[in-house]
Amino acid sequence: MIKVVLLGSGNVASHLIKVMEANAAIDLVQVYARSKKSLENIIDSNKVTTSFADLKEANIYVISVSDKAIEEVSNQIPFTHKLVVHTSGTMGFDVINPKNKRGVFYPLQTFSKSKEVEMKSVPFCLETENVEDYKTIENLAKSLSNSVYAINGEQRKSLHISAVFVSNFANHMYQIGNALCEENNVPFAILQPLIEETANKIKTLTPTEAQTGPAIRKDEPTIQKHLEALENPIYKELYQKITLSIQNVKKL
Repeated sequence: MIKVVLLGSGNVASHLIKVMEANAAIDLVQVYARSKKSLENIIDSNKVTTSFADLKEANIYVISVSDKAIEEVSNQIPFTHKLVVHTSGTMGFDVINPKNKRGVFYPLQTFSKSKEVEMKSVPFCLETENVEDYKTIENLAKSLSNSVYAINGEQRKSLHISAVFVSNFANHMYQIGNALCEENNVPFAILQPLIEETANKIKTLTPTEAQTGPAIRKDEPTIQKHLEALENPIYKELYQKITLSIQNVKKL
């Protein structure tokens, strides 16, 4: 059984706590949080500490906090030569205090406390400073997910940027679509099947093959009508730039 101490109480940490607590292959020894209240209804408060000095022994210490807090949290771990990993997609393992063995344990998914996630399908991107430590975090990741990858720092940076485009930016497009629907008293739910079909298509087609719409067809009359209808200058500029980007994609 893998003994884990998790440090953090945010969105990612909360999901990891839930699945680790429910996993027979993992002993979630303890969780560190600045406030026990932040983990109410997630884990027994007796397992939560608010003091670094009271941290218990474990095989792996998983730091799941904001990027800017990783270094400080790692400095406070009162052990040496332990395996310490963080869950960030943008930071290298070198942000962790070198008094301990270091690595990255990055679950590539969007997490919200109010929305359950099927962790078995979440890709875990792993990296360790020392080759001999990789198997340890790989075993932990495979206990949680069916999708585990060895990803180095440069690859992870690229993945994180890609994730921003396909998740955060795509969701912002949903926000704009929702706003336009509300302005014209149209139910946003009408677009739901289109959103789902667009996402499903790229399971069998490349994004380039799946691209449809007036931009790729170079349907200028329709494009101009859309631009004329858009009153918000930011939306208008986005429409123009994204249209140009679509038209400039090189065919494979």
